[in-house]
Amino acid sequence: MRHLIPGLLTLGAILLGLSLGPSPARAQEAGMVRLQTADDSRGWDAVGKLIIGKKGFCTGALIGPQLVLTAAHCLYDKTTGVQIHPEEIEFMAGFRNGRAVAYRRVSRAVAHPDYRYAAVDKLDRVTDDLALLELSQPIRLPSLLPFETGTTPVEGDAVDVVSYAQYREEAPSIQEACEVLADSRETLILTCSVDFGSSGAPVFSIRDGVAQVVSVISAKAEIDGQKVALAVPLAEPLAALMAALETSKTDSGVKSGGVRVLSGGNGNGAKFVKP
Repeated sequence: MRHLIPGLLTLGAILLGLSLGPSPARAQEAGMVRLQTADDSRGWDAVGKLIIGKKGFCTGALIGPQLVLTAAHCLYDKTTGVQIHPEEIEFMAGFRNGRAVAYRRVSRAVAHPDYRYAAVDKLDRVTDDLALLELSQPIRLPSLLPFETGTTPVEGDAVDVVSYAQYREEAPSIQEACEVLADSRETLILTCSVDFGSSGAPVFSIRDGVAQVVSVISAKAEIDGQKVALAVPLAEPLAALMAALETSKTDSGVKSGGVRVLSGGNGNGAKFVKP
């Protein structure tokens, strides 16, 4: 990533995630709109909350009846560095106020083949921070349609983000018209407000009235005191990610990069990266 965006190496990046626990109420970030009711959430229910083990969550988006897109670092245990067993992950589509439109367990989870969770440089862990989850059963509801995917936005474009996060984990929130401050093949810098739990949140471009997923939230950072989000463009890496999922079906015992899979049931849950 050292050649990507001028000044990017000066950022203090944090990969996002959340260990659950009681927390005080906090004012919503400027520009955030909580999707509190069914009317508010109409059209956004294919965004869901991913419960990772017993102690963490991320955000994911349905891009096919049985496919959820999220961030790759959500799949890893911080303490051990190993990939969490797919059966310890649950997707709750359109979750709000204790209920979801649909619940599905995850049967298969793959990170992008070029993603390196163990990278020493925090910013290197943003590169290719994408994962696909295959659900145990498709979600086929007339009111819950998978999102289309689209081309990468460029500097100056407006994008929207729908996410769950710390202090607002009981319902999704939307932030509209964030700006792309800088773009490259591997990373976008956005003015969107994100926090722990926003990992994997879909970044949308609205084209001809249709919301298309064009990127995925990976980390939060600061530039000259301004809080920003780092996101991974989707258009180019998606083909490799889909191929990795297909390969995993025929080679289920081998994980890319020598990643070992936990046997499950160890009670540790997910511990997310907070360098």
